[in-house]
Amino acid sequence: MLNLSWNKVKGSLAGHSRRDLFRRGGLLAATQALGGRLQRAAAAPLELGANLYRSIGVRPIINARGTFTIITGSQTLLEVKRAMDEASRGYVQMDELMDGVGQRLADLTGAEWGIVTAGCCAALTHCTAAAIAGFNPERMQRLPDLTGLKSEVIIPSYSRNVYDHAIRMLGVKIVEVREKSELEAAFNDRTALVYILGGPGDDGPLGTRAISEVAKRKNVPVIVDAAAEILTLKPNVHLDRGASAVAYSGGKCIRGPQAAGLLLGEKNLLQAAWANSAPHHAYGRSLKVGKEEIMGMLAAVEMWVKRDHQAEWRQWETWLDHIAGSVKRIDGVTAKVVQPNEGLSNRSPRLVIQWDGAKLGITGQELSKVLLGSEPRIVVDRGTGSRPANMASSVSIVPYMLMPGEEKPVADRLYATLSKPPVFQNPEPPPQGTPAAVAGQWEARLEFGRGSANHSIVLEQDGSKLVGTHHTEFYAADLTGAVAANSVRFQTSFQIQGQRLTYAFTGTANGDKMAGVVALGEYGETSWTAERHKYRAPTGRRA
Repeated sequence: MLNLSWNKVKGSLAGHSRRDLFRRGGLLAATQALGGRLQRAAAAPLELGANLYRSIGVRPIINARGTFTIITGSQTLLEVKRAMDEASRGYVQMDELMDGVGQRLADLTGAEWGIVTAGCCAALTHCTAAAIAGFNPERMQRLPDLTGLKSEVIIPSYSRNVYDHAIRMLGVKIVEVREKSELEAAFNDRTALVYILGGPGDDGPLGTRAISEVAKRKNVPVIVDAAAEILTLKPNVHLDRGASAVAYSGGKCIRGPQAAGLLLGEKNLLQAAWANSAPHHAYGRSLKVGKEEIMGMLAAVEMWVKRDHQAEWRQWETWLDHIAGSVKRIDGVTAKVVQPNEGLSNRSPRLVIQWDGAKLGITGQELSKVLLGSEPRIVVDRGTGSRPANMASSVSIVPYMLMPGEEKPVADRLYATLSKPPVFQNPEPPPQGTPAAVAGQWEARLEFGRGSANHSIVLEQDGSKLVGTHHTEFYAADLTGAVAANSVRFQTSFQIQGQRLTYAFTGTANGDKMAGVVALGEYGETSWTAERHKYRAPTGRRA
């Protein structure tokens, strides 16, 4: 049965930014981001105040990792909280509200216009709907039926990612472009939009400037996904390169509402995007943004212009210096502050702490799990090192979302755990004995708790080594694995649109049957059983 609970998904997240995650092979579970087993109290009546979360059995965390939605992004600025509270105390007409906000965002950012959406992904969806239907109410009501409408979106191959589902949900066909020579031919009378992921590649031969030059000649809008980037203003870097619109997450570095996004760009396109969203009765009705988020997001942009970003940076470095000074008291531990590269996403310094796990008795992955289970709970970044073969260990501390004063418990917990770690044992070695004979074709069944799936697995065996093919309901991929006595493990990976799915099977073999658990990355784990296919001689009918 599929189980998405925290205590069933193990491991640590080996990424830093939103883009790093899927560029490393798919977005891993936030449970993996946090790792370890959680002990949860029974839910109790809600208590307003400092114990809001604890009153329902949820333990808060100190975020020393960065702006990740699964750990609730960032904390809104005080001015944002005040704006949201004040906005909740009155009524307005929503079109008038967004018109006023749009003009103010234009004044602040230098873009032609701006709107607030229910997150960055909602901005992508609304922009796609606007590119297809515009202000035409008949077309708006047909979505996602694209019969007779523009139905293709061009995406350079480096920009495919898990978030382009927000565009695909309109039912469009994705046209991938891998080389600049393919760009002109990718456009046709069905092309509605071009989508580009901000980051590595967006200033290259298939970057925003190069693509926008072609798209403008074809009268096709271009949107850039800059979700976790800092907000560049007057000019915005992506609009300056020729993009029609650029989308941001509101609840990341801008520190607006977590359930808000920001869309900047051409006035006509953005007003059409608003027409295709709530409160209007169109495809985007379900992606509603409220007056509180709208005004909170505007306040966050106002504050972005006013904030002393250099002073914030110096404060982050002061916090990291404090943490570094604490852990470097331990013999064999080093710590250095690393400055970010030239990218715009998740820009902050970070502290890299390194040690020999064999000497200290704890690896970076183990440290991450201990900190998660500590009081206070602390989430750190990039825990490395594993027993017994790779004991060179490290963790990173990202100060981006730390609150003032939290550097002290982070420093104290790191020092206490690294200087006197719990006792960890090496994992049990593989079982001994002759490897079970598992070669052949297997008919597997995965039980998801709600729903099931039949897969076909073909295994070839050379001693303890396994290779083969895994056929899911819709896809097929090669697998690799091993057998130790009757213990079996193998793994496959599938690229499905912008997402990469992994299946990591573990189990035991007993003759012509196998059973065990398959880990599904961010989708938890589920049970599987399999029976070896029996080949029988063909039978003929009597004439």
